[in-house]
Amino acid sequence: MTIAQGIPTTDLDYCLSQLLDKKPPKLLPQETIQQLCLSLKMQLLGVSNVMKLQSPITVVGDIHGQYHDLLEIFQIGGTPPNTNYLFLGDYVDRGYYSVETISLLIALKLRYPERVYLIRGNHESRTITTNYGFYSEVLNKYEGSIDVWTYITDLFDYLPLGATIDGRIFATHGGLSPSCQQLDQVRALDRFREIPHDGIMADLVWSDPDPEIPDFKLSPRGAGYLFGYEIMNKFCHDNDLVQMVRAHQLCNEGYVSYWEGKCLTVWSAPNYCYRCGNKASVLEIHHSNFANTKTSTSSYPKDKDNQMLPGQFFNVFEASPENDEDTENGKGVNGITSSTDEIFNSFYSEKKSKTIEYFL
Repeated sequence: MTIAQGIPTTDLDYCLSQLLDKKPPKLLPQETIQQLCLSLKMQLLGVSNVMKLQSPITVVGDIHGQYHDLLEIFQIGGTPPNTNYLFLGDYVDRGYYSVETISLLIALKLRYPERVYLIRGNHESRTITTNYGFYSEVLNKYEGSIDVWTYITDLFDYLPLGATIDGRIFATHGGLSPSCQQLDQVRALDRFREIPHDGIMADLVWSDPDPEIPDFKLSPRGAGYLFGYEIMNKFCHDNDLVQMVRAHQLCNEGYVSYWEGKCLTVWSAPNYCYRCGNKASVLEIHHSNFANTKTSTSSYPKDKDNQMLPGQFFNVFEASPENDEDTENGKGVNGITSSTDEIFNSFYSEKKSKTIEYFL
């Protein structure tokens, strides 16, 4: 019998069928999630902080527990193992289905380890998940037990911090750090711990680009930094890169391109929190067959509208019908309601004119 990290593929297929074929998705038993997490930890122990990946690959931004929109991504982009996926973190919190979302991604990673790749976002944290929904969701769905939250947040400590694609594109959740000039500094980090309050590891998951500044600036999020074009350009030059791809920021149109494609933000949670009305996207990288002798993107032909490099395409999509139902009902089908309205009051009281928003 074929074994995937100690779990028979028949067992993994059964887990996937419970999540994908049942309406609503069936919660996996606590003991099953414990075994899945243990197996994935063993798999990730030998994985570098910065994975080396190849195109073609589809890059997915924040999902935030919007399970049915994750299924929509597989509808438009193809399902593993037919499509390679790199997920940029923030799998849980905010949405009604964090448990189902992360359970599916763990099972897919174990079933197709060379087709599905997961990195860590700022919400893959005990502190953040305690305050933004995942912890409470586990308590509700598992009859007051926090065991599942413990298994999964322990697993988060094992997730890599980034990836290179074709050796030319750097992918991470957030952004750059004033303490880090070389990718080798990221590779040397001890990632097997809770995300610290500051330092390179924190900045990778918290920082954001800012087209209005040239250098670094403290972030309004209270963690990480804002970084400008000069920082982005120097980091790419010093590491023989042409581009950074990241997530972390709500984009009304589903994506944002900075500095003629030097930095791309991909956002994959449509109608975020069932209220924002935004579009979402995934970034399809079909190839990186552009000149590799220069790191300035200005020398490469771009898509006139989207400012991307050759071989790249943002596949934009709207919220799933189930997302619309949850929006209308104000409640997920598995019985979880939103308790985070106060966090968004300032956003909804303003006109939605900004292209990006600094949400935790």
